[in-house]
Amino acid sequence: MIHGHGGNIFALARELGCLPEELTDMSSNINPLGSVPGLLAHLQAHVPRIQSLPEVDAAQACADLAGLLGLDAAHILAGAGTTQFIYSACCALKSKRVLIVAPTYSDYADACRQHGLEPDFFCTRAETNFRLDLGELEPLLPNYDTLFLCTPNNPSGHLTPLDELAALAQRHPKLRCILDTSYLPFAEPMLAGSLGMLKAKNLLVLWSGSKIFAIPGLRTGFLIAHPDILTSFQHLAQPWSLSTLAQEAMHFLGANRLAVQLFVQQTHQFVEAEKALLYKRLQHSPLRLISSSTSFMLIQLPPHLKAEQARRAMLQERILIRNCDNFHGLDTSYIRVALKDSANNARLASALLGLCEGGQAA
Repeated sequence: MIHGHGGNIFALARELGCLPEELTDMSSNINPLGSVPGLLAHLQAHVPRIQSLPEVDAAQACADLAGLLGLDAAHILAGAGTTQFIYSACCALKSKRVLIVAPTYSDYADACRQHGLEPDFFCTRAETNFRLDLGELEPLLPNYDTLFLCTPNNPSGHLTPLDELAALAQRHPKLRCILDTSYLPFAEPMLAGSLGMLKAKNLLVLWSGSKIFAIPGLRTGFLIAHPDILTSFQHLAQPWSLSTLAQEAMHFLGANRLAVQLFVQQTHQFVEAEKALLYKRLQHSPLRLISSSTSFMLIQLPPHLKAEQARRAMLQERILIRNCDNFHGLDTSYIRVALKDSANNARLASALLGLCEGGQAA
């Protein structure tokens, strides 16, 4: 899917007749602290390297990530964002029946449909704050060969512990379990944490540098899986899929592991503090905030407001939020907001309160 995502600031800036820098993008879930200190300067210093081709298979970038996560580089494949692996998964795995845990990122379903497959959905429920009950999910799994699951979930922010998912995969060895962990570093302050316990050979983990390191424009995505599974994806891979600057970013991160780990911990502390403030500011409003383990929150609007109406009203305040009505399993009453700096988080709360009171942002 080309359209229907958050973060489309360039098109919206043209529509509003302003510069992209004048918009506060709270529709896209990017680290509110920005990039790791020193990373942008490193990239600027290495811009001349774009005059040469990057390493064809990004082997060093895979080794850099392996060092960060405490994994074996033989289990890692690099790509142009996790999107590359999402859209090639059904072909690489020769999927026939696919189950998607919803509500979730719509590209999983779009990727299935590109390969002529219509996926089924297991929908978590609003009355349980969209928490995933593995006991309800598991009896369905023998009917499928491929499972897409996002943890922490986008858009709810609910974290299903990886040890529970690993055990689930081991109980269903014929099922290929694709776990999208793009937001996991926001929920776990240790980078080299629970990913190390994912030993099941039928587990495929999507890992992104875009969100936690605030480099979405570089498209840094990785697939972590058993080498036998990686081989099926390598047959579909294109050369030079990870750009020169994307590889340079991974080299910097790999060479500065202690600074990176400190940055992730600082991010975790900041996000937890700002979430608590936002909950407090909105606690007496008619908004229903879904508890989140990450840097974004799913919010249900009061009955007199619709998501697109809210998005348009907030846009007049130069604040971008995510209309969630294209997430399977959500209706027109849900929006998603991502934290930014403290001042903009306070501005967001004020605007949402004004929207609830009068139908217009404050």
